[in-house]
Amino acid sequence: MRARSLILILVAVLLAGGTAMLARAWLAAQKSEPAEASPLALPPPAKSVLVARAPLQRGQILKPEDLAWQPWPEGGIDKAYIQLGTRTPESFAGWVARNPLTAGEPITEAKVVAPGNRGFLAAVLRPGMRAISVPITATSGISGFVFPGDQVDILITHPIPGNTSQNSQGAGPGPTVEHKAAETVLHDVRVIGIDQKLDSKTGEAVAVGHTATLEVTPKQSEVIALATEIGKLTLSLRSLVPDPGEPGAPAIQTASDSTGGSDPTTYTLDSEVSRLLPKPFAGQVNPNLGMVTILRGSQKTDEATASQPASRGS
Repeated sequence: MRARSLILILVAVLLAGGTAMLARAWLAAQKSEPAEASPLALPPPAKSVLVARAPLQRGQILKPEDLAWQPWPEGGIDKAYIQLGTRTPESFAGWVARNPLTAGEPITEAKVVAPGNRGFLAAVLRPGMRAISVPITATSGISGFVFPGDQVDILITHPIPGNTSQNSQGAGPGPTVEHKAAETVLHDVRVIGIDQKLDSKTGEAVAVGHTATLEVTPKQSEVIALATEIGKLTLSLRSLVPDPGEPGAPAIQTASDSTGGSDPTTYTLDSEVSRLLPKPFAGQVNPNLGMVTILRGSQKTDEATASQPASRGS
């Protein structure tokens, strides 16, 4: 009996010691687990700043798609950086990069110039170019869909002298019929400013502007100055894809005009739009108008010149 009791006591002591050791190890594991998991459960807060999505050139007019939000370490955020929640990319539409920016470089108001601020034109104009403003309306300005950075063609609509009609009794010439003509005077002109108000959320025009500022050469500025005195100007928005025949243009087939040529300088007479209108210069006001004299040796012939009809693209 004595030996059996000693064995039982020894087994009880071993079980008690093992249980105590297991309990101690379990408590130590419970204390160390929160300490190890706390850095993963509570990551350090990160903020986002406005950066350039792609490299920006000096004088480039900004569009909302040129900018993006990028997470930034809170300790490395400069007070000049644009943080998420303070501004929107749409609010910088029409601004100009004062200096070149690399992709991912934070945007600051010192690196860009707002339209109307001092130095805006000096930053946006390329060497040798000039800035000139033209009046526009909701119709001539394409209902507010022309924005800084777009490329446009400039059309002019103006009256031209016409033929003289006969009076009802046929006793003599009647009143002169006034004709209209539309002509493309400049191609691929960059818009650098529109005085219209944009919706800061959608970037769409909520108040169409009355003036468009264009970047032109000195010669083109003279053309525009005369064109504004001759007739009404209209802006024609160009596609982002170059026209066929221009560098970088895709190989696509387009319908040419009736002359079979590809000269982009075209004009359209009102008689080409409506068959009810008489053709200009068809009367006897100036019988030699529209005639070309050709000399071949001792022979002299007169040939009429036809107007160039408008292009009829597909």
